[in-house]
Amino acid sequence: MADSFSKKENFKKKQQKQKEKAQKREERKSSNNKGKSLDDMIMYVDANGQLTSTPPDNAEREEIDINNIQLGAAPIEEEEIRKTGIITFFSEKGYGFITEDRSKENIFFHSNNCTEPVKKGNKVSYEKEKSPKGFSAIDIKIVK
Repeated sequence: MADSFSKKENFKKKQQKQKEKAQKREERKSSNNKGKSLDDMIMYVDANGQLTSTPPDNAEREEIDINNIQLGAAPIEEEEIRKTGIITFFSEKGYGFITEDRSKENIFFHSNNCTEPVKKGNKVSYEKEKSPKGFSAIDIKIVK
């Protein structure tokens, strides 16, 4: 049985596409950038932080003293353990708030954490402790 005109045309188009694909494959192989030498691939960073293809000048190098290098995170300066503040609120139920002298932050306390009886307006020293609802004051003493 003879092929129709459209079948012949489709067959010709298919062959043309295959030829074009083979030609593109050959072009890619001929202009391949793989296999460059290591020197072509290396980039350097100059003193200004810019990328350059020229190696740095060794005369400009400054010596680094290995003994002055500090590893790890910067040391954390410890806060003072005892803080001072004024009792700004004290409830009959035994809880209240201390306003810290330095940060003016309100810190919760309970009378169970007081070493002596306190009242509103007393200047106190205390230690700060992390609790589930924020910070709370413990070991509360009246400052005289």
